[in-house]
Amino acid sequence: MNMCTDQVIGDILSSWRYDISSISPEMRTDYEEHLSSCAHCRGWQRIHRMVDVTLIGLTTLSTLVFLLALAVLHREPVRNWALIDFHLHQVSVILTIQAAAVVGLMVSLVAWVLVAIMTPAPVYLTGVAMAQARVLQGRLPEELRDRFPRNAA
Repeated sequence: MNMCTDQVIGDILSSWRYDISSISPEMRTDYEEHLSSCAHCRGWQRIHRMVDVTLIGLTTLSTLVFLLALAVLHREPVRNWALIDFHLHQVSVILTIQAAAVVGLMVSLVAWVLVAIMTPAPVYLTGVAMAQARVLQGRLPEELRDRFPRNAA
């Protein structure tokens, strides 16, 4: 990649993972100008947003897979099959397929919440959806367009 046009702003943006969604609009103008003019930082921002969206997608997929597994196991007689049978200090601990699916679901949900809190993926995806909605609303015929509320943005 090419070099950053303003190394000071580029270093600040990289420490924030190129996320300016949480700063005030007054402070955002310099960073927005820099991102629009600097191909280096814009490229890194794109990479970071792809990683964020991929993480939220993978954790969502993982949650859905574990929900599907629990739905299947609820109907099947194999749900009580033992995966692991530990004999620790005279106590038998049995991990069943159903228990493993419940633990997997809980871990997936916690991972999803952490990704949603730690990354700007939800804000980014909302912005993309709103931009696409504006484009689609602009393509509607005038008589249908009047039925939808106008956005200030």
